[in-house]
Parts: sequence; C-alpha cells; structure tokens
Amino acid sequence: RIAASAAASEFDRVPEAANWQLDPQAAYVHICANETIGGVEFADYPDTGSVPLVADMSSNILSRPLDVSRFGLIYAGAQKNIGPAGLAIVIVRDDLLHRARAAVPSVMNYARHVEWDSMYNTPAAFMIWVAGLVFEHVKQAGGVAAMQRENVAKSTLIYDVLDGSKLYTNRIQQGSRSRMNIPFFLREPRLETRFLDGARRRGLINLKGHRAVGGVRASLYNAMPLDGARALADYMTEFERRYG
Repeated sequence: RIAASAAASEFDRVPEAANWQLDPQAAYVHICANETIGGVEFADYPDTGSVPLVADMSSNILSRPLDVSRFGLIYAGAQKNIGPAGLAIVIVRDDLLHRARAAVPSVMNYARHVEWDSMYNTPAAFMIWVAGLVFEHVKQAGGVAAMQRENVAKSTLIYDVLDGSKLYTNRIQQGSRSRMNIPFFLREPRLETRFLDGARRRGLINLKGHRAVGGVRASLYNAMPLDGARALADYMTEFERRYG
C-alpha cells in the first residue's frame, strides 16, 4: 500500500506530510531516506504515531545526526558511508525483534542475530574491520555533526552553481534536495559528452548519471573531501563560461 507519492510532480520532492494517507493499523511505514537516482532526501522524518517507521538509510547513514528513537527499524548497506559492500547495519527496536513470521528464514531473523551477538553465521570480518576504522575516523573528525557540516558545505557548492546557471538544470525542489547525490542535466544535451570527457581529464570521474535517467550525477558521500566538491564546482563554472 502506498501512503504517499510524488508521481504527479515526477518525483521532484518528498511528498508533503499533510498529504500522507497513513493506516493506523499498518504493520509499519517504510521510507527510503535518500533516493540516489533522482537526488531526493528527507530533510526531516515523518511522525507515524504508534506505527513503526522503517527506513532504508543505505545512502545517507552517518551523514548527519539522527534520533534513532523515532524509528522502529533502520537498515543500511555499508557501501556508501561505512565501508566495503558486503555488510549491512541494522538498528531495531527491542519490542519488534520477535514479530517476525515463522516462515522467515533464521538467517534473516534479527532476533536470532541478537541472540548470537551478530555471529549467527560467519561474519564478514574484513568489512567489519574496515567499518570500525571508519567509525573511529568519524569520531576523531568530530562525529556525525562534523560530517553534516562538511556535507552541507559540499552540496552547497554544487547547488549554488546549479541555481545560478543557464546551462545546467536540477529539477528537485529545494526542501527535498539530497546532500549525498546531486543529479543535473545540461540544457544542451550535445554538450554532455564533452562535459564528462573534460571532467575525466581533470580527474573528476564517475559523474555519468544513472542509466535510468542519464545526465550527470555528483555523489558526495562522506569520503568525498570538500576540495573534491570545490574542484567540480570550479569546473562546472569554467565549462559554462566556455560553452554556455
């Protein structure tokens, strides 16, 4: 059951909370905290009352402070902000642990993993070790509050160029813009290949947009330094000056 959708505006925003059609008898409400293809992110999270809120935070966990008490369950793949692919983080409320149906395989039953201290099956030791290094790095850098300040600074650099541009377009409404993934398009599609080739020569790689939508996409996960975002913003400005 879909409680809210932005399909009418071609998914350019998070649906207004007042328009959500929540069922108070629902087992849970599921959201994707940050949508990476279109570049839409929840600036705040909905109040779902007594219905547990479940969130996929694979692409924005550790990017900003988070009150986990507002959620019934949070899950996140590690591959964006935590470590190598092959590891998942789950934060689940104690009272939800034993609500799994009997048909759920034991390896997917969170209560079983809690009972076994997350070692019910052979743990992904290397991925866990790297994740630990990342957690220490985040703590030493000032915690998730410091990550948030850095991510705001990085994304602002790119959005400022887009908002002042006559060459580039980003259609996501400001209150729903992602700080992790910024897709944009060139008003002259013929220039896209030239833009990407020029970026590659400057060491700005992996900027091609997702195959589902095309265009260009800048991913600004925690590992991307501020200087990287600044280099892209400078290149975008220079490219527009030359071809805009």
